[in-house]
Amino acid sequence: MTSNAETVLPPVLTRTRQTFPISKPISDEEGNVSYVYDGVHSKINKNLLHSVTGNLSTWPAYGAGQTILPKRKPCAGTDIKCHRTAKENANTVSKPRYLEQLESYLRRELQSLDLTKVNVQELRLQPYREVFEYFIEDFKTYKQLLSAIKNEYEITLAFQREQIRSLEPLKAMLVSVSERCDKKIQEIREQERLEVKTLKIEKFNLLKVIDKMKEEKSSLQAQISKLQEELDNTFLMYRNECDARKLLISDINELKYQQEDYKLSQDPQEQREDPVTLAIALRVARTDLTNTQVLLNKMIADFGDVVPRRDFENQEKNLAACQQKLTLLQKDFSQLQSEHKSLLEINQQVLQQRDSFCMEVDEMQRSSTPRPTWEKSADVISGGLPRWSQLSLGKSSDQLVDVLLTELGTKILKEKDVFPGMGKRENIPYHLRHEGPVKNLKLSLKDVSNLLKEIWKEKMAIDQQKGKQSSLPEFLLNFLQKKFGDAAIEWSYTLHETCRVQMTNEQMHYFYKVLIGQVEENLYSALLHIHTYLLKELTIADSSNDGLLTREQFRLQLEKVFPLKSANEMQEILDIADSKINPEDGNIPYKSLFTEEENGRPSHFIGMLRNQFLAEKKQYLKELRNKLGNKNVKPEELKAAFLSVDPTIDDQTLDKYVTQAFQVPKDQLEETSPLSPTLLFRHLAAGDIRRIGPAALVEGRLNETKAKLSL
Repeated sequence: MTSNAETVLPPVLTRTRQTFPISKPISDEEGNVSYVYDGVHSKINKNLLHSVTGNLSTWPAYGAGQTILPKRKPCAGTDIKCHRTAKENANTVSKPRYLEQLESYLRRELQSLDLTKVNVQELRLQPYREVFEYFIEDFKTYKQLLSAIKNEYEITLAFQREQIRSLEPLKAMLVSVSERCDKKIQEIREQERLEVKTLKIEKFNLLKVIDKMKEEKSSLQAQISKLQEELDNTFLMYRNECDARKLLISDINELKYQQEDYKLSQDPQEQREDPVTLAIALRVARTDLTNTQVLLNKMIADFGDVVPRRDFENQEKNLAACQQKLTLLQKDFSQLQSEHKSLLEINQQVLQQRDSFCMEVDEMQRSSTPRPTWEKSADVISGGLPRWSQLSLGKSSDQLVDVLLTELGTKILKEKDVFPGMGKRENIPYHLRHEGPVKNLKLSLKDVSNLLKEIWKEKMAIDQQKGKQSSLPEFLLNFLQKKFGDAAIEWSYTLHETCRVQMTNEQMHYFYKVLIGQVEENLYSALLHIHTYLLKELTIADSSNDGLLTREQFRLQLEKVFPLKSANEMQEILDIADSKINPEDGNIPYKSLFTEEENGRPSHFIGMLRNQFLAEKKQYLKELRNKLGNKNVKPEELKAAFLSVDPTIDDQTLDKYVTQAFQVPKDQLEETSPLSPTLLFRHLAAGDIRRIGPAALVEGRLNETKAKLSL
């Protein structure tokens, strides 16, 4: 770029990630000012440094609108005319001299550009960049802000250039790949066109052959019909001839016998023959008899074991039927053998379950005590007998103990004003390390529930961002310090104690168990994920987005989200949903099933889903324990037990469960010593363990086997 001889501007900053400040200006004897910019000495005429003090000119703002340069070629005549018009209009308002010099410099630089080059926009940007550099340098007061703005724009422009430069090879490659693909597609189409043409010709020839064969078939059929007719006629003719011959022979023999009888009756003396003739006839008769006997013996020897063809065909049919029956019997026998083997395995499992149940019954008989009178608890519960009746409705003894402990713990917690500090030892949880008394904030259950939601939301977002799971106690204290400052330890103690005593509130008590390490965080996340995933699928199925679903749509979504649930479990969920059905249109307002109560407690519907999840997990672990027995367990034995109880489990989930049980990485499982069943199932109960495939119920197998046997 060329410039006026009397104005030499500093070079433009071209780096993208680093900026170099301009050094302090130094005046020389000729009145010019020198700068050191990015290691390069530059100078500018002192006449351009009009506002070196950084003061803004009082030139009115409406005068600036007359100095905006039009987007035309700097060397065009129209451009010069516009500048002259703008200059004449600006005569009414005097501009600062420094501004006029910058605009004059900018016009000269733009007019000197060669607009035929490829990077004309970069060339046009260069004069503006230089003018902005002088503008920044002169206004000392705004220099830092303007420099920061310029640097950010330069960094962004450089980043965009790098992106464009990196995408140019990809564009070229895309063009070449597209051309190759088009060429390949054309070749394939050409080949297909030839193949289709060949196949059409072959089809036409085959149709001709088929027509010819059909004609031959018709001709042969006609010939066969004619030959069959001729054969029938010939057979009838031969049969008539044979019958006539037999009748003729019979008549001849009859006439012969009659003639002999007649001769004997007429002249008995004449019937006497010569003895020589009789001897000869006797000898001939004996010879014929011998030959006949030989022939008869030969026939008996050759055809003694031969049966008639009709009997042979009947025997062949009987043999085929017997063979088919034998095949079916062998197949049924093999099936019965496999079923017998299955029954033996089922019997073994039933025996093991019976033994375990007997042990449980014996243990319960030894430890059983008379059922307590739970109505006595109404005296120590706020609200008296009516509230206790409401709390204890439909609950077992174990659940009533939890309700009673929750009420007593809540009452004691409200009476406490301070908590004693637990100290700062290493065995103390991180969020409770404090010395001295801590104030009890006496939070409501609604505030605790909202705070827990906020904590989990923030933790999941941070864990997802970091790509790993952080410790909940450390995160809890950091979160409270960020939110409440110095009062964080008070919130931590109050939150900890409130969640500890709320044994009937699954959300709070499971949060407490995760804090103390009794339950894995993934189990708590799974409990939260159950109803959120169901709500998401129901919302997707709600095409009208009015919050209503028919009972059939609701049931189909339940079967889609929970494919392993039994019919009884599905019916329990549907019963709760049916209680919310709108009587006017018969639809279910499904969103009302997920609303929380006033004190932050989950709804009855969410509680049912969580209870079923925990019951399914308990049953799964119980089947696994029955399979393993009471001996110490190795990793290989645990894997085999998982595959036996849940055959559809995949390898990744199986490795996850085994490492959860033994609390070691996957590569150290071979060196791990056997664990006792108590410790093993304690580790499994703390994590998210669930069945992958459908349960193989013993009763279902028995019913299926009985049905097969009855058939």
